Amino acid sequence: MDIEFGARTDVGRVRENNEDSFALAADLNLFVLSDGMGGLASGEQASRMTTETVVARCRETADPTVALIGEKLPGVSNVSNRLASAIRWANREVYQAARQSATRQGMGATVVALWFTDEGRMSVAHVGDSRAYRLRGGELTQLTEDHSFVAEQVRRGMMTKREAGESTMGNVLLRALGIEPEVQVEVNEELLMEGDTLLLCSDGLFRELTDAQIVSVLEEAEDPQEAADTLVELANQAGGGDNVTTLVMKYAPKAVGALGRIGRWFKGSEHGS
Repeated sequence: MDIEFGARTDVGRVRENNEDSFALAADLNLFVLSDGMGGLASGEQASRMTTETVVARCRETADPTVALIGEKLPGVSNVSNRLASAIRWANREVYQAARQSATRQGMGATVVALWFTDEGRMSVAHVGDSRAYRLRGGELTQLTEDHSFVAEQVRRGMMTKREAGESTMGNVLLRALGIEPEVQVEVNEELLMEGDTLLLCSDGLFRELTDAQIVSVLEEAEDPQEAADTLVELANQAGGGDNVTTLVMKYAPKAVGALGRIGRWFKGSEHGS
């Protein structure tokens, strides 16, 4: 699997601390982003706990003797079920941590993750309103549906997208990690095509930039790291009302001979906030 990637996180222009976190596990082809909530250090702790736990559990379940938690999802691969299980585990970790101290009450997090496989497929999993997008042939497609009050109103035809974007209820989530002992994880699988660009982002990005602006950056950037940097910079220039995090991945398989593709190549940076 040939994935070029870049990532950037920033506190923004208004917030005092950064409650976003991300994790890049290049050896697994796994990319995870989380937006914490709870204020002060609690949000930071929740998001970091989420990203670290998801990666750790995905590694551990490579051993088939390690049991997955939660009901097995029908019609999806073992990779997708491992990813869903890892997110359920992160939910338990955040939930328990939130109840160990009065200062952590209300602590929670969103999560969105992409896990690429060698078969030219990817698993997409999420809880909350952090998003995954795919740019293909100039068309930007949102691969996740926000688990938020306004998104649900739009789906029911009770609010337009414009009204949702202007609503003061935009930050009200219907689903997040750490709120309840168990959480429903939404998972879908997608086929990859050469040249696909994938974007994971927190709401600090899409609340500041239009789809057209995002497409322009993804198409014009020299590489995924430049794209990630530019998106964050533009979000800050537009107001920077929240923490903003972007992970950009480009699927660019190299030409190979009759023996097929051997090995994996990755370009980018591995770091988290």
